[in-house]
Amino acid sequence: MDPSCNLSVNGFYSLLTRELDELDQGFLSSNFMSIQFLSKVISTLQSFYSQLTTLVQKLDLPVGEKWLDEYMDESSRLWEACHVLKSSVLGMEKYHSSGTNITSSLDGFHPHMNAQVLRQVIRAIMGCHREIIGLEDDNKSLIETRAEALSLQFEGDNNNMVMTGQSSSFNSFNGFRGVLHAMRNVNSLLLMILFSGLVYCRPASWQGAAGQCEAVSASAFMVSMARLQQRVANEMEQIGGQSISASEGIMLYEFRQAKIAMEQLRVELESTVADDRHDQLEIDFPDKVDRLKSCFGLLSCGVESTIEQLDDFFDEIVEGRKKLLGMSSRQSHR
Repeated sequence: MDPSCNLSVNGFYSLLTRELDELDQGFLSSNFMSIQFLSKVISTLQSFYSQLTTLVQKLDLPVGEKWLDEYMDESSRLWEACHVLKSSVLGMEKYHSSGTNITSSLDGFHPHMNAQVLRQVIRAIMGCHREIIGLEDDNKSLIETRAEALSLQFEGDNNNMVMTGQSSSFNSFNGFRGVLHAMRNVNSLLLMILFSGLVYCRPASWQGAAGQCEAVSASAFMVSMARLQQRVANEMEQIGGQSISASEGIMLYEFRQAKIAMEQLRVELESTVADDRHDQLEIDFPDKVDRLKSCFGLLSCGVESTIEQLDDFFDEIVEGRKKLLGMSSRQSHR
């Protein structure tokens, strides 16, 4: 039986808790900010939105009241956030296309490639590196303009009241307002994770969010939310400890691995040209090329699957808005 058939307000809070705990376990079992983990984050966002739409249909809410505006505001925020995410992911396509062209140029490699050919490959790698810098600069601007307007902060002052009934405001509309408040907080956390992985990460934002989330953990879903948030913040701090700028930029695991593999290949080629030892390339060179091919293959597949997921989520948002607008319209004509 579809669990949404018996979904209630309390059931929705339980759903948030359960899904956040599953994300927490997924974080522990996958590479940091990997496609696998971020795919689960997107799926969780979509599931929460779908279940919220289902819940609203069951609450028999009054026509023409503010609850619909509040629902529409949150769905619009998700819509805009997904556009920012998709814009960044599409930007990665040019990068992995350039990387794939580099590896293709090395197909049929033989150990006696002359210095001129190797220098051409080095220049192509440097051009690809400039594309990375440009992409991350563009994404940083996205964070500072469009993403900032999405208000990805935790609304902590009243979170304890949601579950304890201390606020009549959160109990209004049959508990819908409290549910939506919880949903905004959870969405903010999940969007922060996605932006850090796919757009641009600023470690300071995670340090600030950690304190906010820990301070308001009376309810079960907030405990789960704080735990997941703290794990991400701790990982950011650990990566940042390795290098001053290591935790800045696009944190997607497959993206970072491709950058590392390309840099290793560049160092190998430059050393080879400088030492005039082209006949020794067969020792390490093919392995580095194969690793770079593998990295860009994984990145390409990840980009494609992420775009498909975001497009599905766009459809889900549109469908949810249509359902509730249609429901309100029918009720108003009764």
